[in-house]
Amino acid sequence: MREPVMRRTRPGRPNSTSVPVRHQSPLAKALSLISVCSFLALTAPLPLQAAEAANVLSIESPKAVTSLLLDVAHAGKRLVAVGDRGHILFSEDAGKNWVQARVPTRQLLTAVYFVDDKHGWAVGHDAQILATDDGGANWELQYEDLEREAPLLDVWFRDADNGLAIGAYGALLETSDGGKNWNDVSDRLDNEDGYHLNGITAVKDAGLFIVGEAGSMFRSADWGQTWEKIQGPYEGTLFGALGTASSNTLVVFGLRGNLYRSADFGSTWQEIPLSSGSGRVEFGLAGGSLLKDGTLVIVGHGGSVLTSKDAGRTFTVINRLDRASLASAVADAAGNLVLVGQGGVRIASPTGAEPGQKQ
Repeated sequence: MREPVMRRTRPGRPNSTSVPVRHQSPLAKALSLISVCSFLALTAPLPLQAAEAANVLSIESPKAVTSLLLDVAHAGKRLVAVGDRGHILFSEDAGKNWVQARVPTRQLLTAVYFVDDKHGWAVGHDAQILATDDGGANWELQYEDLEREAPLLDVWFRDADNGLAIGAYGALLETSDGGKNWNDVSDRLDNEDGYHLNGITAVKDAGLFIVGEAGSMFRSADWGQTWEKIQGPYEGTLFGALGTASSNTLVVFGLRGNLYRSADFGSTWQEIPLSSGSGRVEFGLAGGSLLKDGTLVIVGHGGSVLTSKDAGRTFTVINRLDRASLASAVADAAGNLVLVGQGGVRIASPTGAEPGQKQ
């Protein structure tokens, strides 16, 4: 059974010179996950008014490490996580201890990306883009668009200069100078319905791939200069995409455990069936990462952790005992997983299992 496709009437299509004002709360990555992570409806902060949003710092709190976190990434040997109320945390000891960074926002942050051990970017509500050049200890606000009334949901950089950010209502922003200037290039996409764009990934030896609402897919063989709309295998929302260690190969994932693999940069697709001890997996899948050893990790609702060591052909499924919904994952130097989501940070075995849980 396919997910229903929800279409909308839009006031106009964004272009490089004008962006229509939105009058509806956006279905952000965090808020998109309401359909699979109902806890976000209760914990996601309300957007700040423009006057409140100016010149505010994220409030330091010892509870930040146990608050809602939506993404985690490596900055060299350091780990950096982002989430609720502008919280950005970094860890020097593989996630055992965390320090709260100095961050000039209290908005929900949805994604973080580093190109090296110093330079990183985070995105979130109010179309905010934050940048760091010291490995995540201090951040500056590079860009925001209050009139857009829509969040950015993912970010990717090719190097320290060239990057893209995507988000609700088909937002696509581009920089070629490390974020000093951001340009709206949403009109490069054939996305007249303005579907939300949830995830962007690089695919080895191929280019870039974007997925989003209503099964929308776009690919670029020239690293974002031109885009081709792809007819995908699924009409429900896709929350993420991951390139694998194999050429031209990626997986995409979303609502109700839907997971698909392509070995030809999205031209054809194979559904990857998922099952656990309780039967077919129908938990929503929210995020993940490609580990250094080529393992794919995907996480989602109900404490679900999926791992694949064969470039996405098959996956092992663990549902953690705490059933806390998860949003993203990376691995430490020992191969253990660092998971973030509902309730903050968790350290798990390489399969995602809790101590004492049957592997």
